[in-house]
Amino acid sequence: MSAAERSNRSRRNPRRRQARADTEAPKLRTVRETSAGGLVVDGLDGPPATRCAALIGRTDRRGRLLWSLPKGHIEQGETAEQTAMREVAEETGIRGTVLASLGSIDYWFVTEGRRVHKTVHHYLLRFLGGELSDEDLEVTEVAWVPLSELPSRLAYADERKLAAIATRLIDDMNDDDTNNGNSSAPTPGEK
Repeated sequence: MSAAERSNRSRRNPRRRQARADTEAPKLRTVRETSAGGLVVDGLDGPPATRCAALIGRTDRRGRLLWSLPKGHIEQGETAEQTAMREVAEETGIRGTVLASLGSIDYWFVTEGRRVHKTVHHYLLRFLGGELSDEDLEVTEVAWVPLSELPSRLAYADERKLAAIATRLIDDMNDDDTNNGNSSAPTPGEK
């Protein structure tokens, strides 16, 4: 029997396949988690160059500082919007109110012997007040970052996409305000 024939025969042999299956790692328990967070922006009514977002920086296992959007678990009795406002305040020190949904991100990871499917709902928030604070133990740093720098600052591609959505929403909101006469800029013919 040739090597190719032996190889094909072993692929068809159910006993060998069963033996390999018995030595594989045990199946992990799958858990679903849901979180919420957001992009809180200051300067929404001003010129685009003045708009900034509060980001959090966390140090990863390799010692790198990774910038991301604040987020956390939805508590019992909370809506996703309430969680987003609470988590932004807890992780950045900044209070905000939800203006719009930016979308959701879901991903898988393994931790502590379980496989986690996590869904995170993100919102655009208007800055209401507060001072930047990195007192949350999970956060290494916090910073106001110009919206124009988010694509180069945010560590995760999915969050960079959400930041682009937020920028378009903000531009659309400001265009609507201007078109509806809600702008503080003079209309043609006024001084």
